[in-house]
Amino acid sequence: MNTAKKNLKEAKLISAAEEVFAKMGFKNAKMEDIAAAAGITKVTLYSYFQSKENLYMAVTYKAVQSLIDKYYETIDQYKAEPGIESSTALVKCFMDFCEDNFLYSEALLDYFALIRSSANGEDESKMPESLKESIYFQKIKNIHNLPFKLAAKELERGQADGSISPDLDVMVNTLHAWSIVIGYAKIISASGENKSPIFNINLEKIKSLNLQLTRSALQGHFKLS
Repeated sequence: MNTAKKNLKEAKLISAAEEVFAKMGFKNAKMEDIAAAAGITKVTLYSYFQSKENLYMAVTYKAVQSLIDKYYETIDQYKAEPGIESSTALVKCFMDFCEDNFLYSEALLDYFALIRSSANGEDESKMPESLKESIYFQKIKNIHNLPFKLAAKELERGQADGSISPDLDVMVNTLHAWSIVIGYAKIISASGENKSPIFNINLEKIKSLNLQLTRSALQGHFKLS
């Protein structure tokens, strides 16, 4: 099979896996469920993906790539606006991304939990055997810091144009914004397809509060002690 046909087949299998993972969750999903959703045998599925973990990493890689694409689109859309506008828009972009696909937000949370527990993926003793040889895991590691870098660059642009406080610690605020969105992602992940968050609070209210806090921080209204 040539590379183009192989890539197309893998893409179809990944899409089938997304459907199953979204419906059953990663832990409950089985390879035979994914094979059935794809209309192939389990043996054929294993010839493309040697483990459920590797297939989940393929879904996660797709999620990271999609998020990066959204970031670039947002940055391009706000390139003529002050840096505070593009920076705030990136936070909204990430929250929108989590809302649009709870499976992707869940996959990202799982990935960063794995990274945290395995010394940034370098301590293989802390990793499942099935992931040590996963090409998709390696691909994600190569790009997972790009959203941070893109956000930090927009913060620096905002400092240069005067819309963001010059006293702002760029990396601290980049990570702070990330932590805000991760909390939002956890709410989305817990809600699943029901889209009914904890305590039945409207997601738009949470999003609006997050954006207000982000903008206030970037304007220097909060000071580090």
